[in-house]
Amino acid sequence: MSDTLGTLVVGAAAMASFTVALFFLRFWRQTRDALFLWFAIAFATDSATRLLEGVSPVAAEREPLLYIPRLITFALIILAIVQKNRPSRGK
Repeated sequence: MSDTLGTLVVGAAAMASFTVALFFLRFWRQTRDALFLWFAIAFATDSATRLLEGVSPVAAEREPLLYIPRLITFALIILAIVQKNRPSRGK
């Protein structure tokens, strides 16, 4: 894949993640359900990571560091799902 095409794909992925984050933020504002807030934070983190990947040159030895924010993103999603499915104390 050429460098220009790769940058375009990374930019499109960053834009898509940011758009999804805005949708989840809107759903959170309507419902105040914490699941939507966690998802918005996770996708905003993913968007920022992909944006940094697209605009900064990444040396081969630093490339694995890009996976740490992605790990955080998926951990936030798992945390949100676990929190949503945990039984409430009031019932």
